[in-house]
Amino acid sequence: MLTADLAEVDAACSRFRSDSEIRALSRSTTRTRTRTRTDADADADADANQTELSPLLAEAIAVALRAARLTDGDVDPTVGAAMSRVGYDRDFSLVASTGPPMRLTARTVPGWQSVHLDGRRLAMPEGIELDLGATAKAWAADRSAARIATRLRCGVLVGLGGDIAVAGPPPEPHGWRIRVQDVTDDPERAPEGPYALVAIKDGGLATSSITARRWQRGGDVLHHILDPRTGLPAKPVWRTVSVAAGTCADANAASTAAIIRGRDAVAWLAAHNLPARLVDTKGAVFTVAGWPTPSPDPKTGGPR
Repeated sequence: MLTADLAEVDAACSRFRSDSEIRALSRSTTRTRTRTRTDADADADADANQTELSPLLAEAIAVALRAARLTDGDVDPTVGAAMSRVGYDRDFSLVASTGPPMRLTARTVPGWQSVHLDGRRLAMPEGIELDLGATAKAWAADRSAARIATRLRCGVLVGLGGDIAVAGPPPEPHGWRIRVQDVTDDPERAPEGPYALVAIKDGGLATSSITARRWQRGGDVLHHILDPRTGLPAKPVWRTVSVAAGTCADANAASTAAIIRGRDAVAWLAAHNLPARLVDTKGAVFTVAGWPTPSPDPKTGGPR
């Protein structure tokens, strides 16, 4: 069931598939104008650029726009062209880890406010390339966990990389036990670096990182979390941020926004009462809003 769900989401939302619905959407809204445009032209373009979406893609875009609204634009789905400019223009497994220098210029992305969704009808200016990478995976985890729990009437945990969603009755007595760490590895092995053991009974838990998807061009180290205000990778303040929330989609939006906000993220997460664990680039651990306080590792004496 999960495999089938993810195949549907991939076919609708993948920026790296030439046959995906979102790629077709980008192609349909990209036109070249060579004549002087009037107000009537603009009105005609707005009507022409309205597209009827599949229910699945409409829901995915609605989730992305909600994330943009809740994060004051930190998580913005109009970063697609900016992602391509920094070199993330294909599946990450195909992105070369090193390469020649790139000339990167700061420029704001078109902005999520220019994307208008009314039910299944989408309207946006020509040339915008949507990227749902910051929200679609977490939303897919929420969607599948709920669908499977409803059908099988049991507790379900869906983990997609750093995005975890749970649904149905949790394990007794404490819920789903999850180890949060900086380095993705076999859970049977001792973790590298600081880690935390937590438990959740509902909702979701998401971790965003600037270390898992990164590549080098010349002397510049780039990663996949872009600041919409510059169109460039967010400044490296936190190497990982983990957040618990009512849904995995909300948790992921908050953890991604925290990476982009840098030091201001601590106060922002606390103000929204979002339990979070932040690890800076030097390995120092910060927790806010009720996230369990790190306990000393009996082997090293350091935080875990």
